[in-house]
Amino acid sequence: MILVCGEALVDLFAGAAEGSEMPARIVAGGSPFNVAIGLARLGVAAGFLGGVSRDGFGGMLAEVLAREGVDGRYLVRSDRLTTISVVATGRDGHASYSFHGEGAADRSLLPADLPPALPDAIRALTFGSYTMAVEPAGSAFAALAEREGGRRVVSVDPNLRPTALGGLAGWHRAAERFYRAATLIKASDEDIRIAWDGALGEAEAAAHWLDLGAKLVVVTQGERGATAFSAAGRVSVPGRRVSVRDTVGAGDTFHAALLARLSRTGRLSPEAIAALDRDAIADLIAYAAAAAAITVTRRGADLPTAAEVEAAMAAPGA
Repeated sequence: MILVCGEALVDLFAGAAEGSEMPARIVAGGSPFNVAIGLARLGVAAGFLGGVSRDGFGGMLAEVLAREGVDGRYLVRSDRLTTISVVATGRDGHASYSFHGEGAADRSLLPADLPPALPDAIRALTFGSYTMAVEPAGSAFAALAEREGGRRVVSVDPNLRPTALGGLAGWHRAAERFYRAATLIKASDEDIRIAWDGALGEAEAAAHWLDLGAKLVVVTQGERGATAFSAAGRVSVPGRRVSVRDTVGAGDTFHAALLARLSRTGRLSPEAIAALDRDAIADLIAYAAAAAAITVTRRGADLPTAAEVEAAMAAPGA
């Protein structure tokens, strides 16, 4: 099993105002939430560890996880509210983003809420997005990453959301605790630009993370594909030509697919990831790129199944 740690929230998509009303649509979401569902759809046992409210939105989130086959035994239910991420689109088509989550359930996880021990069946843990850096959840999750790092795979996707953090003050200090425990770091080129304000390039950021102890760093580059960095060297795969509907959930799909491919090829351990050769790395990121390419052809974070990814990999010209 892979234990996905982080936030589950709801996205509220608000359209242009019509008089005194705004049409809206609410969708279950959150980067780690998506990763857990992605793993389950790819045929890998997944569990979710995070704070989930007992309110109506939290009930929906728990029901979606259960319906998708994600193990909910590590959900920490509370009476705090669910975070709402609002995506508002004006008449000009421009989208603005805001997070309403101060004191919400996903941010309020405490060290005492962590399981004191994890079963051997849990081979990997993932961490990502704003619950790495908001308190008290950030310190609780960092303590878990530090406790389990080295014994199990720790995979980190910063998935930076400055609007959820109220800016990036303190981000590097908080995130570095996770990076030092990480076996695998997956980041987008946009994450790197935001985090270092353009001062570090992709190769420099990857070198920094490898120096901190990561065994494999993968940088996604949108339509340009993805590049991996490790002791074996630098490996790139091109992007796939698809008709893009939107990019919601693409990075989460890529992260889930990396871990699923490692699991299903018997390489989900710190030692096996450190020993990956260039061919194995190329296969790994090509699989993840194929999965993400499916997601971007769909509306929202509708992650693919294992059968869909295998079919895409086998398609002529893939």
